[in-house]
Amino acid sequence: MKQAEIDAWLKERAEKDARLYEMYGKALEAKHKGEFVAISDDGEVLLSKDKQHLEVEAFEKFGSGHYGLKRIGYRAEGKWRRVG
Repeated sequence: MKQAEIDAWLKERAEKDARLYEMYGKALEAKHKGEFVAISDDGEVLLSKDKQHLEVEAFEKFGSGHYGLKRIGYRAEGKWRRVG
């Protein structure tokens, strides 16, 4: 994969991440601020206080590149997981 393709994919995922968080994550801020949320492309939500545990669980359940991971209530921390 060329760098331009990687950059385009990352931009697309970041935009999708923002939309998914607005749709499914924002409502969790009042009760779960500081916890981590993984949101699948289909809107399925997993919550955990343990980021590493959540990363493993989301990868196993949703697959590489099919979910976003974010700390609830914080703007700076978020990423899409993709292997390969």
